[in-house]
Amino acid sequence: MPLDSKYLEILRQEEFDEEDFVSLNHLAQKVRNRILEVVSKNGGHLSSTLGAVELIIGMHCVFDNPRDPFIFDVSHQAYTHKLLTGRWDSFETLRQKGGISGFTKPSESNQDYFIAGHSSTSISLGVGVAKAFCLKGASNIPVVLIGDGSMSAGLAYEALNELGDRKYPMVIILNDNEMSIAKPIGAISKYLSQTIAGKFTQNIKNKIGNVINNMPNATYLAKRFEESIKLITPGMLFEELGLDYIGPINGHNLKEIIEALRLAKSIQKPIVVHAQTLKGKGYPIAEGHLEQWHGVSPFDRQNGIALAKNSRKSPTQIFSQTLLEIAKEDSKVVGITAAMPSGTGLDLLIKTFPERFWDVAIAEQHATTQASSLAKEGFKPFVVIYSTFLQRAFDQIIHDVGIMQMPVKFAIDRAGIVGEDGETHQGVFDIAYLNMIPHFVLFAPRDQATLESAVHFAHHFSNAPCAFRYPRKSFKLDENLFAPTPFALGKLEILRNSQSEILLLGYGNGVGRAYECLLELEKQNILCSLVDLRFVKPLDKETLLTLSKNHKRWFIFSDSAKIGGVGQILSAFAQQNNLQIKIHSFEFEDDFIAHGKAEEIEEQLGLDTSHLTQQILQHI
Repeated sequence: MPLDSKYLEILRQEEFDEEDFVSLNHLAQKVRNRILEVVSKNGGHLSSTLGAVELIIGMHCVFDNPRDPFIFDVSHQAYTHKLLTGRWDSFETLRQKGGISGFTKPSESNQDYFIAGHSSTSISLGVGVAKAFCLKGASNIPVVLIGDGSMSAGLAYEALNELGDRKYPMVIILNDNEMSIAKPIGAISKYLSQTIAGKFTQNIKNKIGNVINNMPNATYLAKRFEESIKLITPGMLFEELGLDYIGPINGHNLKEIIEALRLAKSIQKPIVVHAQTLKGKGYPIAEGHLEQWHGVSPFDRQNGIALAKNSRKSPTQIFSQTLLEIAKEDSKVVGITAAMPSGTGLDLLIKTFPERFWDVAIAEQHATTQASSLAKEGFKPFVVIYSTFLQRAFDQIIHDVGIMQMPVKFAIDRAGIVGEDGETHQGVFDIAYLNMIPHFVLFAPRDQATLESAVHFAHHFSNAPCAFRYPRKSFKLDENLFAPTPFALGKLEILRNSQSEILLLGYGNGVGRAYECLLELEKQNILCSLVDLRFVKPLDKETLLTLSKNHKRWFIFSDSAKIGGVGQILSAFAQQNNLQIKIHSFEFEDDFIAHGKAEEIEEQLGLDTSHLTQQILQHI
């Protein structure tokens, strides 16, 4: 059923009586029920979006969106906003192919200001909007909703630093739920979560302030009192940066939220409204510090148990267990992740060796640079980050790792199509952006056994930085189809050799895709050779030259962007060596890849076995 229009009418009111607040609380419950109904079927982000329901309702009550643009950091917590802006019914299609995105997306609604899937961009976007409004002479106010987890990344402070100096009108709502995706890391997160700055402190501040105002030398005393009270309040951080501060407020009390936001709006300065909320609010199973409820697969709403379980170990689990075994034998092995300990499997190592494995919060740049100095000091650092998030550390990879040729080992999780998270999270660019960096060694396993071998190779490789990639879900290639062999620097592996001119070259998970095509072609009596490239930098030039003598048609399979990808790497090699061969790449075209189940997206892109086989037949 669509959302009753009476709720939307209440949101537009100037004033609210007790009956209105009863209705708004009913609305909050309806929104939570709708979120639980859909996310339990489709999967998606849950605990953070449940915790932000009242804050977003309050935003819609006080501000004139879209004239006052709402900018959601990461935007995984914006489901309530979607439900209040004409997407109540279409919310059923959340994260499905052709359906609505799990993040804000302007192409869905003009009330979504910006697309966002990575953290800590919101305040910078807000500053840009505020500057534009100033230049236009507009009175609109950008409204930013940022979780305290996103305050662990440097970009947020770069924006706050300028905002505090320029004083553009902006309202920043700090959603303080005492955690990000994982356990909060760092002094700032702990500082923001102080409870001493609640109503007790605010009351003391007001009462003493009234007494001081009636005393001689009131101005001097008031100034000293204000400076002293800042020492025990979270507001000190923001006020020292030049921003006004309100809070903490109860982020689930609509009266308190609306009152605070109205005050913030009227001040016409940059101001932080500090709201304390509970992750998973309204769904007891997910309430509190439970990392597994941040992003979920479909589950039984009654008991919270996942509906589908994969009996095969994931590549992440294989990596984690292999690295743990190595770490037990070699005390020089250390590891770093950026706010994704569970997602990358590093939580197991952090628990076992807390002095050698670290979660540094949402700080991929910091993770990369410190790994370089660890390597210089003789340690063997593994930086374990999703492909999409490693992009954030690009300069550090060049400047702090590449130039010094520090033997940092990058374990790149979630390589290839990740599915329902869509454009902001697809892991398709790492080959292109790492291959251009001098001295980097790039390699990839084809299955679970070779992933173990890849971790061992990285462990022992000490001549330069290296990076290996592996997919989110199971490898396409079944286990034990080909006997695993250790990685040897720059050496490919011929898995099937025939007298045919057709050569299928797979890289990483692409080997499984190539093998599936090989089986289909054999059914039509078309023989092919199959190669696991293993390395794209350095290439096995000698073996490739030998293969080019009899194999004149090369088909490339890799879960990566076509531009800068494996096909172009091999095409450059063929050109440099004047090889008389034809190369066709089945990598991803020059576009961002939408959300949906990975299998459905692959079929849409023509990368399922049937479409790939047809394309090969057309070419030959």
